[in-house]
Formats: sequence, C-alpha cells, structure tokens
Amino acid sequence: MTSPSRDRAAVIEDGFAALQRWGLRIVLIAAGTYVLGWAIGQLWVIVFPTVVALIVATVLSPGAAWLRRHKVPSALAAVTMLLAFLLILTGFIAILTPQVAGQAPELVQSASTGLQRIRDWLTTGPLSLSEGQITRAIEAIEDKLRESADAISSGVFSTLGAATSAIVNIVLVLMLTLYFVKDGHRFLPWVTKLGGAQAGEHLAELLSRTWRTLGGFIRTQSLVALFDAIAIGIGLTLIGVPLAIPLAVITFFGAYIPILGALISGVLTVLVTLVTNSPRDALIALVLVLVVQQVEGNVISPWLQGKSLNLHAAVILLAVTLGGSLFGITGAFLAVPVAATLAEVMRYVNERITAATHEPGPELEGDVEGPTGVA
Repeated sequence: MTSPSRDRAAVIEDGFAALQRWGLRIVLIAAGTYVLGWAIGQLWVIVFPTVVALIVATVLSPGAAWLRRHKVPSALAAVTMLLAFLLILTGFIAILTPQVAGQAPELVQSASTGLQRIRDWLTTGPLSLSEGQITRAIEAIEDKLRESADAISSGVFSTLGAATSAIVNIVLVLMLTLYFVKDGHRFLPWVTKLGGAQAGEHLAELLSRTWRTLGGFIRTQSLVALFDAIAIGIGLTLIGVPLAIPLAVITFFGAYIPILGALISGVLTVLVTLVTNSPRDALIALVLVLVVQQVEGNVISPWLQGKSLNLHAAVILLAVTLGGSLFGITGAFLAVPVAATLAEVMRYVNERITAATHEPGPELEGDVEGPTGVA
C-alpha cells in the first residue's frame, strides 16, 4: 500500500519551517552562551581561583577519602592532605633550588653571551645582515615578548583581581582547596536531595564526572611536564651541557605555561648550549628541543589527555588552539578541562536519550559509570 502523494510545495514548506525552528533555537542557544560567557567574565575574579582550587582539590581528595575511611575526621583529613601537598611542593623546591640558584648567574651569563654570539654571526657570517636590520628584528621580538608578558599578566594575575595582591589570592586558593577537600564529599548528596529524584541525580552524576575529569587533567599535565624535563635533561646530559639540571627544571615548570613556557625554555636551552659547548652542540640541542616539543604536543600530551579525559587527540588539539586564540594563555590552559567537561555532558545526554528511546546504543571506549558522590 503506497502512501498518499503530497504536493512538492508543501514538502518544501515543511522543510523551511523546520529550518526556521532550528535556526531560531540556534540563535537562542548562541545568545544564552554569550550571556553566560559575559557573566563568567564579570565574575572572573571569583571563577578563576575557584577553578584552580577545584583542580588542586581533585588531586588531594582521594587521599582525604582514604583517611576518612580509616575514621579520620573530615577536617583533620583535609588539613593533613593540604599540609602534605605543601610539604612535598616545598621539599621539591628546596632540593632543586640550591642547584638552580648556584648556577643561575652562569645560566644568565651564558644566555647573554649566546645572544651576542648569534648577533655577531648574523653580521659577519654568510647572511651579512646590517646592524639596523638586527636592531629592528630584536625590537620586534621584544615587542612580541612584551605583548606575551601583558597577556600573561592580564590572563593570570590580573584575572585574580587587580585590587588584590598575589599573596592574598594564593591564600584564597589554599582556603578554597581546604574547604573543597573537607566538604566535597557532602556536596553531591546535598545536590541530589535539593534537586529531587530525577534532576538532582542527573546533576550529581554530571558533577561527579566533571570532578574526575579535572583530576585526570592535572595528573596528565604533571606527567607531560615530567616527560619534557626528563627528555630534555637526558638529552643535554648526553650532549655534555654542564647546566643540564637547571635547564631541565626550567623546562618542567615551563610546561605548565602553554606556548610561552616551552618557547622560553627552548630558546634558553639552545643559547646556553651555544656558550658552554659549541655551535654544533647548540644545533643538536635545538633539534632535541624541537623533537621533544613536537612529540609532547602532538603525541604524548594528546594521547595521555585523551586516555584520562576520554577525548580524541584531535579534539585536544582543536580545543587548545581555540582556547589560546580566544583567551590567550589562560584559555589555552583551561581549554582541555572545559572541552572534557562539555564532552561528558554530551555523552551523558546521549546515554539518557538512548535509555529513553530504548535504542541499543554503542559502547563508547573509555566510558565508565560515575560514582554517586565525590570522593
């Protein structure tokens, strides 16, 4: 039995009507997203330290949960984990600072001498550049670095509050971290009770998955920084650079600053090698830095973050590119956890739609059931 035929004009009209409805929905969603972004921008002085505290809390919460399971009060467990974190961080700095500080003057002098050698080679070497050309190039580089410094200042320190000092904001982050570790496990049951049996449970599940996402992000970022430092340190040691340890330490901390950190640490490594060793070794160091950064940026980091955050490597690369182009250093740093959070929301919505329509949904690699509460 064939279905009754319809006029072509009616079919086209139905298509345009559907397009109109979806166009209006897209416009409303875009407007809502813009308003939400504007609100976050206005409250950035609160949002940024809160996000940083949440990221740190995801690292400390598993230890606090273990202490609570062994009958340790929540407050004492939170204080213990925070103090342990500060002691480990302080000890790490205390061990490495003497080695770095003791060679810091030599490091600075080597970098300065390396710049002068490059300048001499540009004027007397095969390129035969004039002093004016070199001066203009240096001024252009200085302007670019100044712009980058302004971006860091506006994206990191100024966003924490122009009227407050860095010390006050560090204390704020530590206090928020303490509260999140102490009372985080009580938040999801409260959300479930407040929102009801359906909305509360859905929101609690999404928050639980976001919590795991943030924890995976900071652990992955630390592994990436450790990979960079070890690879650069071993390579410089094999080349015979006497300042290999300080350069490896600078590389480790530079990995936490997207784009600019890797650039500065790489340039410093090449300049120091040029002075302490030879142009040949400096060229080898340049190749080493480029290879490590390419492997880290295109293989190690996307692969680790893709495994821990359940994101495809291409999504990681696109998220970092978009975040960096829109919001600079801060956007590049927070792009990955934001993208992973949005992916968790979409994944959960897809699961609910599949369950509601009774469709046999495909099992996604890496999907796991979230816990009922934050550890």
